[in-house]
Amino acid sequence: DRKMLTNISTVLRTCVQRNVCTSAQDLWFTMNRISKCDVHKLDESPATEVVMTREEGLKYYRTMQTIRRMELKADQLYKQKIIRGFCHLYDGQEACAVGIEAGINLSDHLITAYRAHGYTLTRGGTVREIMAELTGRRGGIAKGKGGSMHMYTKNFYGGNGIVGAQVPLGAGVALACKIQGNNELCVSLYGDGAANQGQIFEAYNMAALWKLPAIFICENNKYGMGTSVERSSASTDYYKRGDYIPGLRVDGMDLLCVREATKFAADHCRAGKGPILMELQTYRYHGHSMSDPGVSYRTRDEIQEVRSKSDPISMLKDRMLSNNMASVDELKEIDVSVRKEIEDAAQFATTDPEPPLEELCSHIFHNEPPMEVRGVNIWSKLKSSS
Repeated sequence: DRKMLTNISTVLRTCVQRNVCTSAQDLWFTMNRISKCDVHKLDESPATEVVMTREEGLKYYRTMQTIRRMELKADQLYKQKIIRGFCHLYDGQEACAVGIEAGINLSDHLITAYRAHGYTLTRGGTVREIMAELTGRRGGIAKGKGGSMHMYTKNFYGGNGIVGAQVPLGAGVALACKIQGNNELCVSLYGDGAANQGQIFEAYNMAALWKLPAIFICENNKYGMGTSVERSSASTDYYKRGDYIPGLRVDGMDLLCVREATKFAADHCRAGKGPILMELQTYRYHGHSMSDPGVSYRTRDEIQEVRSKSDPISMLKDRMLSNNMASVDELKEIDVSVRKEIEDAAQFATTDPEPPLEELCSHIFHNEPPMEVRGVNIWSKLKSSS
């Protein structure tokens, strides 16, 4: 139980301090105190004392660093005009994607909006596939046809460009989970900018009526495009927006807070209690998209303050170092390894060929025989093959 784990953790920490244990590897887990969630229509709340193993901590650190470095490389390639079109970066919000994935199973389902690079990685995509998709190459995760906003993997349904439209789709996936009776659930993510969309409330209503295994998550990064939440929403308590649906407000910059809240929400759904809402209070360092410098509606000092006080990667790093779960050199090795992986992926993404014109109309339908598709005029015909 929790008391026993606390005692074991204390003994192990004392062993390290007295040099009984000779390396960080000997301290294999630690108890962590995390912030209490605000709750709506719930009698219980997620734990505030949680266990993180050394293996978990290193995995979380590597994944968050990979997302951060991948987004910074995407910024660089966009400014070099190698990546074109829409591009919405996720740096600053890494604890959300990694924490959610740590709280559910890969067999569960997830759908999000267009800030999707991090979720594509946590759902099983590779850095090479994501970077190649950003540059529109054949080796991209959507074969170079989706770009930044439309990436998919198994049980991950994008990457959706219409604001809020992914939420009713996610409710439909949750309905499928209930009909199939497979004990799976669907996580539907949206931002504070989409939170006032009518279709989201329609999805709440149907999910509650049918007691669907749906977790609706608002990633509240404080700004919808360039508009602050205070200017766009009469109520900024997004976790209460479900009214008759229970909700949680979570520190979205602390990976362990997100993980525990997601586990709590998943248990709620799997117990047949119906949908639940989560609001993750987070922050994006870049502007809304690459066309937005991000400093006309907020100050550089505000961004720097969040970086210095609440950065999700720094918080995890400090937690691991203070608990002797890893050494500075060990984490630096991970940093070097991640940077090399990103550079290799970027090299692939800039040299891999673009998909040929003949493939333009392929993969429109699943398991359909080849068919003719009209081109840019009535005389040009293209072949579609799945």
